[in-house]
Amino acid sequence: MRAEVHEVGKGIYLVHGHHTNWVILKDGDAVTLVDTGYPGDRPGLLGSLAEVGSSPEAVTAVLITHAHNDHLGSAEYLRDAHGIPVYLHEAEVPHARRDFLQQVAVGAVLKNAWRPGVVPWLVHVLRVGGTEQHPVTSPEAFPVADGPLDLPGRPVPVHTPGHTDGHAVYHLPDAGIVISGDALVSGHPTSRLAGPQLLPDMFHHERARAVESLGVIETLDADVLLPGHGPVHQGSVRAAARLARERAV
Repeated sequence: MRAEVHEVGKGIYLVHGHHTNWVILKDGDAVTLVDTGYPGDRPGLLGSLAEVGSSPEAVTAVLITHAHNDHLGSAEYLRDAHGIPVYLHEAEVPHARRDFLQQVAVGAVLKNAWRPGVVPWLVHVLRVGGTEQHPVTSPEAFPVADGPLDLPGRPVPVHTPGHTDGHAVYHLPDAGIVISGDALVSGHPTSRLAGPQLLPDMFHHERARAVESLGVIETLDADVLLPGHGPVHQGSVRAAARLARERAV
């Protein structure tokens, strides 16, 4: 499958893969890659880099919002084959190593099989390697504790736990953009809602904390949301997080 690449700002691209998104931040010839899709998204991931005039050799770092299989799929491949560092929040580092797993189990999904969209989504996940484990051998915590990372795009990590313990969104203050991973999405095949929302309850490690983290996102000044699932959302990110919190009550 060819991934869909959408330029949303100068050198900023949201890429749609198999029901999941990743982001390319390009500054000259250098690139920061945020998330990597499912294992089965690798051809689309590499193709998306080529489409924006880049390559794995130009990737300075891989940033991961959280270590679920649909975001971590090619992180270890990029680290091992190309020597690219993989950065996460310190609380997510052991999750990326698979010291433990905070991800919905197939059994829990099957208990929700009566919900519209769940069975087709699960079949799709199995086809693209969504239940495979690809731990990152040497994941690293962010090299600075606060503020922007010295990487293309100057992303600012913001801890938003709940979906997983170490989930982080990335704020691009100069561009007015938030890359939200699964802390705030704009759609999902298992959801009947459209627009800003939390993922369905079964996907969250601690739903109450995920709801609280929407309040953290409300503090970020931005007018474009690049979610881990769903299309780009244009409009106040504060208002989007507020709407998702209201819907989650």
